[in-house]
Amino acid sequence: MNYNLHPIFVHFPIAFFLLYSLLRLFPWPKKLPIVDWYWPRIVILVAGLLGSWLANVTGEVASHLVKVDRALVEMHEGFASASVNIYVVLLIMECLIFIQPVWLEKISLHFLKPILVFARRLAAETWLFRLLAIAGALAIAMTGLLGGAIVYGISADPLAAPILKLLNL
Repeated sequence: MNYNLHPIFVHFPIAFFLLYSLLRLFPWPKKLPIVDWYWPRIVILVAGLLGSWLANVTGEVASHLVKVDRALVEMHEGFASASVNIYVVLLIMECLIFIQPVWLEKISLHFLKPILVFARRLAAETWLFRLLAIAGALAIAMTGLLGGAIVYGISADPLAAPILKLLNL
């Protein structure tokens, strides 16, 4: 017997990714300077990515259990993939910040060194983190709106109809 476990697992990546975005968008480090926020952000991102993997697997099963509008499901999957990709980029940027300049001196692959130096410098930009955190949160919101429209119909959410019309669905 097959069960639709997608509604159970989908909330974990939503919560973790939105928490990460809140940590990046609001000045928590200034309010609590004693706390080192680097490792909690990494753990939150990794937990969100693991949760998104579970949500993806259970979502594939759910799409075969329920008969719904295929275009709506594909749009939902597209926004889910976009949000996961954004948070993967954010995790890579967080990891690049961890790389110390001294470590870059020891790299024997000389063509890789300028790329890593540039990527590390780019990853240190706060505005880029904020921009990607906002984009990720918006992608998650759209994924949730489309998921709600799949489960509860378009009339359950007052924003669903105008946004679906905007997306030509």
